[in-house]
Amino acid sequence: MKRNLYTDDHEQFRDVVRTFVARSVVDNLDRWESERLIDREVWRAAGKQGVIGLSAPAEYGGAGQHHDYRYRNIVLEELARVHATSLASSFSLQDDITIPYLLTLGSAEQRARWLPAMVAGELIGAIAMTEPGTGSDLRGIRTTGRRVDGGWLVNGAKTFITSGINADLVIVVARTDDSGGLSLLVVERDMAGFSRGRKLAKIGLHAQDTAELFFADVFVPDANVLGELGGGLRQLVGLLPLERLSIAAHAVAVADVVLTDTLTYVDERHAFGQPIADFQNTRFELAAMATEVDVARAFVDKAILAHGDGDLTVVDAAKAKLFASEMQNRVIDRCLQLHGGYGYMLEYPVARAFSDARVQRIFGGTNEIMKEIIGRDLVGRR
Repeated sequence: MKRNLYTDDHEQFRDVVRTFVARSVVDNLDRWESERLIDREVWRAAGKQGVIGLSAPAEYGGAGQHHDYRYRNIVLEELARVHATSLASSFSLQDDITIPYLLTLGSAEQRARWLPAMVAGELIGAIAMTEPGTGSDLRGIRTTGRRVDGGWLVNGAKTFITSGINADLVIVVARTDDSGGLSLLVVERDMAGFSRGRKLAKIGLHAQDTAELFFADVFVPDANVLGELGGGLRQLVGLLPLERLSIAAHAVAVADVVLTDTLTYVDERHAFGQPIADFQNTRFELAAMATEVDVARAFVDKAILAHGDGDLTVVDAAKAKLFASEMQNRVIDRCLQLHGGYGYMLEYPVARAFSDARVQRIFGGTNEIMKEIIGRDLVGRR
């Protein structure tokens, strides 16, 4: 079916992204994987090319595309095309989480202070929700902010924090009053008492730095409170659909690229005197996978347009994330099987994609949580 998501302007932007990917990404992928860290130079290059900061208004140096996710989706698609999943995930954190938080919740002073540097790739953002004993259940957060003169003293620990090593600005979810309300406090790189633990070793996304963060009497001034004090839970819930849309869009992009690679492989690889593609089982597997990818893309494309119209609901975002991430894992697993033993070798992109994909069903809220969100909505309709 013809895809009608993009206009000519979007496709012109795709050319810009492809140039950036060719110049600044492709030759560095293996090094980032081995060093388990994406260097900051690619962030600055992305800023110069206008590949990040797309949602920020022009007054801060951005493209002013806060409501048109299609531009950001093109970045995800082009990074998926070269198997730069770690970079795509890191950029998505910047453009789909931290910058939207500042745009939606930040004061004029906060936006002027932080957004220009984020758009330029000079300042990298992160958000710290998950704790050693708390994942999807945000009500279990134990990190605290105690009121003192002029601000708050933050104490606690966070884990599994994307861009935790590189981050210059961390939006920390903490309890800030006796009733247990959550607030968002912005911790900056050089604040006394803020430290980073080990760079966590993961199954996949090796180039993306994921870390533990520690806060020991970190003084956060009142000027760094983001949004309404005690309103953190409501604020987080309100912004999670965009994060889940991003996960879904990336899942579709990666699954499509891996399937395309697999089509080439089974056509070139021979067994029993004929291409693997000529076996009925191979054709049946390819047909099923192509159908799943196309159906998922149709729903996610519709969700992207709904986001642009301000109509993307929490439930529909959960459906997109649930279906697309499950589809991604199924498709990549079957593509790996069609590669045979070579699929298990890291020199083949399908192996890296297999490892990188597993977390898609966990972060942004586990898929079990997505089912709970959808299920509660269905039961509530009775």
